[in-house]
Amino acid sequence: MRAPKTLFISDLHLDASDPAIARQFHAFLSGEAREADALYVLGDLFEVWFGDDDPDRSARATLASLRALTESGVPCYLMHGNRDFMLGRRFCRETGTTLLPDGTVIDLYGERALLMHGDLLCTDDEDYQRMRRVLRNRPLQWIFRRLPLERRRTIAQRLREGSRERVGMKAPEIMDVNGTAVERAFREHSVRTLIHGHTHRPAVHELSVDGTPARRIVLGDWYTQGSVLEWSPAGFKLRSLTR
Repeated sequence: MRAPKTLFISDLHLDASDPAIARQFHAFLSGEAREADALYVLGDLFEVWFGDDDPDRSARATLASLRALTESGVPCYLMHGNRDFMLGRRFCRETGTTLLPDGTVIDLYGERALLMHGDLLCTDDEDYQRMRRVLRNRPLQWIFRRLPLERRRTIAQRLREGSRERVGMKAPEIMDVNGTAVERAFREHSVRTLIHGHTHRPAVHELSVDGTPARRIVLGDWYTQGSVLEWSPAGFKLRSLTR
C-alpha cells in the first residue's frame, strides 16, 4: 500500500528549445507522480501557449504524458500562469486534467492550503499588473483564439520580447511578492498555508498574520532543477530533482 502524498510543481516553462526539461517532466509523470494522490501544476507549465489547437510536436508529447498520468488514476490539476493563460477546455479534455482558478483553497490531509500562481501577489510591479488585466480580458482572448495560428505566434513573440526588455529594466524586489498582498490573501481565504510559484525563488517563509503563525511556500522553476513540493500527513518537503 503506497504512502499518501500530494505533489506540487510550477514554472516548468516547457519549450521546444530546451527538450531536457520536457524529458525530466515526462520521466517525473511516468515515475514518482504515479505514486501520488494528486499532482498540482501551479502555472507556467509552458513557456507560451498559443491555443489548444497548436500542433507543436513537443507540446503534443506533453499532452500524451499527462493523459497517461490521469488514466493511471492520478488526478492532475492545473492553474494558469502568466505564460500559458490560454490553456482551455480542449486541453483539459485531451489530457484529463482539471483547470483550477487562481486562488483555490484545498484540503491537504486536514490542512487548508491556498494555491496561487503568484503573479497576483507582485503588486509593486504596476506595469505588469496593468498588462495582466489586458491579456486576461475575455473578449480579447476570444478574438485572439480566432486568429490564424501564425498570427497568434507573431503576436506572442512580440509580447515576449517586450516583456524581456521590461524585466531587464526593473529592480528584482519590484518583481517579488508584496507583503501586504500576501497578508491580504491569508485573511481573505482564512488559511495559514499559501503555496505558489512565479517568482522562481524556492523557499519556505514563516510569518505571522494577525498574531497567527502562517507559512508561504514558494516553488522553484525547472530551468536548472525540478522543484517539487511533497506534502503528506507527516509533513512536507520542498526539494529538487536532479537531471
